[in-house]
Amino acid sequence: MGKNYKEYLSNITTFIFDVDGVLASDQLLVTSSGELLRSMHSKDGMAIKIAIKKGFNVAIISGGTNEGVRKRLEGLDVKDIYLGISDKIETYKKYVDLKNLDPENVLYMGDDLSDYELMQVIGLPCAPQDAIPEIKAISKYVSHKKGGKGCARDVIEQVLKVQGKWMTEFKTKQRS
Repeated sequence: MGKNYKEYLSNITTFIFDVDGVLASDQLLVTSSGELLRSMHSKDGMAIKIAIKKGFNVAIISGGTNEGVRKRLEGLDVKDIYLGISDKIETYKKYVDLKNLDPENVLYMGDDLSDYELMQVIGLPCAPQDAIPEIKAISKYVSHKKGGKGCARDVIEQVLKVQGKWMTEFKTKQRS
């Protein structure tokens, strides 16, 4: 029997997220000009900013190409944004080499078939609650939150809590 997903949390140094169905809900609005509008959860954004501030690597690997998504992520201080990616595993391999990462220290959250191959080589593959069954089946953790509804916050918060890095700047010192 494999390890419980919580046993992986203390070794995570890197978060990689898909966009559609993970950071954004899978319901896309289409404008009359054909632009796709996405809904992203503010609490996911806050967690991403905190993770980066605490020294974690945060990357985005997505097949989508929306520049509004890029601007939102850049506003959260995400530097490693790979959009329009058809071969996610190749981009992942280049990223791991660039950052000199151990795959066992990487958490990836995906929700659909385009994430399947990559999720098989990640240390901690995760999925939102509304991911397709094939992705849930290979995930070591399935969030209780849906894509675009706080699933990224869920995994980031769990990792930071296990590593003692959650809320550290807000906790007051006890006085003797």
